[in-house]
Amino acid sequence: MSTAGLAPSHPVQVLDEYGMPRDVHVAGERPLTLYVDKREIVTLMTLGSAPELLALGYLRNQGFVETIDSIVSVQVDWETGAAAVTTSRGVEDWEGKLARRTVTTGCGQGTVFGNLMDKLDGIRLPAVVLRQSAIYRTLQHVSEYNEVYRVAGAVHGCALCRGDAIEIFVEDVGRHNAADAIAGHMWLEGLPGAERVFYTTGRLTSEMVIKVAMMGIPILVSRSGVTSQGLDLARRTGVTLIARAKGRHFLVYNGARRVVFDAIPPAPPGRGQPRHGG
Repeated sequence: MSTAGLAPSHPVQVLDEYGMPRDVHVAGERPLTLYVDKREIVTLMTLGSAPELLALGYLRNQGFVETIDSIVSVQVDWETGAAAVTTSRGVEDWEGKLARRTVTTGCGQGTVFGNLMDKLDGIRLPAVVLRQSAIYRTLQHVSEYNEVYRVAGAVHGCALCRGDAIEIFVEDVGRHNAADAIAGHMWLEGLPGAERVFYTTGRLTSEMVIKVAMMGIPILVSRSGVTSQGLDLARRTGVTLIARAKGRHFLVYNGARRVVFDAIPPAPPGRGQPRHGG
């Protein structure tokens, strides 16, 4: 596997509101065309900092390749803007997978191929209990990351967490890319999803719920909001869905019975007693 990660941000000079020059950074954005066994699949707009993991995770989350053992090599060449993946057994039903394509609401327009929605019928995630205090610790820890966002903005961040520890944090111009790179990391390292929590700064759309369910992760937390289709799919697969999570605030949209409220903050004036469950 190549190691062709790019610098995530680049210096530029701009003028501020006073007409004065300032040195700032902008986030990188490069097209990366994914080829599998010399067949072109998709072009992804990416930060480029983890292209090999992105390629692997994309193939995993889209259901193109079922096991990591089927991957022979991943080679990224930025001169041609290509990620070439070679498999040992090929991909079954290419035409069927590529014929059905949905452009999602992902930043930079994500794409879902084939019958992934049908595959969700076979996914039933474990009912993992999550403590409120652990949510707060996780939110505190992820605030220490977002390095590219602090310097340049224009990116989303995703984290794979175990307990309240951050195992890997990835930023990219689209949250779907960051999620795929984490999926690639899990695939390479043989990490199961059942004991882990997935955090994202982006909204919880159907695409994000599908990716997390495909990764076998039962808990999805976001700083942003939820779409109706994202909520429907979370109910369908058993994903505990927690959104609008920032500081001491969060909302449980699905899986409230699996959340233990052990760190309830003081109620604001006029607020009644808290109710749990449901």
